[in-house]
Amino acid sequence: MKIILNHRDEVLKTTKENLTINELLKLKKFSFTRLVVKINGKLVKRENFDLVSFQENDNVEIIHMISGG
Repeated sequence: MKIILNHRDEVLKTTKENLTINELLKLKKFSFTRLVVKINGKLVKRENFDLVSFQENDNVEIIHMISGG
């Protein structure tokens, strides 16, 4: 599956036509707890990471929120 992930072309090794956000996070081994996710510019709430899916050619942004001063 080919998507745009964080402004870069990405080819995901999967036979599925759709992946949920949590499936993508596991596939990419992202373990950050504070994440903001957008699919095609639309914000996805954390409680929907298992429900919302994306497909080929979608634009996915995963932003790791950090705090500091």
